[in-house]
Amino acid sequence: MLPTLPVQTAGTPWPTQEWPLGAIEADGARFTALIARAFGEMPAPELGETHAFVAIHRGRLVAEHYARNFGPEVTCPSWSKAKSITQALVGILVGDGRIDIHAPVFAPEWQNDSRRVITLDSLLRMSSGLAFIEEYLPDRPSDVIEMLWGRGKDDVAHFAASFPLAHAPDSFWSYSSGTSNIVARAAGAAAGGGEFERFMRRRLFEPLGMISANPKFDTAGTFIGSSFCFAVPRDFARFGLLYLRDGIWEGKRLLPEGWVNYARTPTFQQQTDQGRYGAHFWLDIAGPGSFSANGYQGQFTVIVPERDLVLVRHGVTDAAIMQNVKDWLRAVAECFPVGS
Repeated sequence: MLPTLPVQTAGTPWPTQEWPLGAIEADGARFTALIARAFGEMPAPELGETHAFVAIHRGRLVAEHYARNFGPEVTCPSWSKAKSITQALVGILVGDGRIDIHAPVFAPEWQNDSRRVITLDSLLRMSSGLAFIEEYLPDRPSDVIEMLWGRGKDDVAHFAASFPLAHAPDSFWSYSSGTSNIVARAAGAAAGGGEFERFMRRRLFEPLGMISANPKFDTAGTFIGSSFCFAVPRDFARFGLLYLRDGIWEGKRLLPEGWVNYARTPTFQQQTDQGRYGAHFWLDIAGPGSFSANGYQGQFTVIVPERDLVLVRHGVTDAAIMQNVKDWLRAVAECFPVGS
């Protein structure tokens, strides 16, 4: 059963313009020690580089820390946190009645073969069955590197959609940035094609006050929804708060009812060491019931419903030690009380 999503407390302003400030209500000594591990004079090397950290508790900004040469106005990369932003955009289109996630995706590459049954739900759950190698080491075969910086960079969705099936749709989970770009192309078409960036700003970024958000598009006009939506840490926290508040902002529903629950409902996965997955959100890194937007090298927006908490972390951490950062985030979350 999914944990209940907390509502915005009466008297707590929405952070559309400025974040309301609050005092830390947490295990102060433990919290201070954990922050020192990331930002002290001698940061713990096992965490890699931590550039920014923001904590939002009960709708208020209660902690904010930055490394030297970073600060509240320094834009950070999303990397794959953009996938969760793509999921939000699809949700808005679902609410408008302009897209059906359970219908087959229109993809010109698939019209004459068995791939034509793939749905947006399959893609959002990383279960399309398409062959795609998600590898980031330059000395290994990598479809994602080829898509973002090689021969696929001018039309990322076409590149990704051109791969054959390796498995029947919905039978095998495989994390793939290529699938997110196919989703982004479909969302862009449903939103009016060349007007997609305007749609993103008018329906998502501007209502939240995410004025720093900077999505990137390829030459074909597709939002590179797998990887590229830059923003300052406080704006990533705004996005996290939208999901913590069940898609409601300033009393208005921006995401359709049930869409946040869809994001955090577990997907079928075969045995994997990559962690549990929902629909373009990861699950459980800050404890059971938490869900998060995760990005390459340790970009995280973590949502913890039972603690009414959003944590944002940015930095540069090697994959080999990434579990240390996840463990640190869980320990930080556990400093905050359960319940209201």
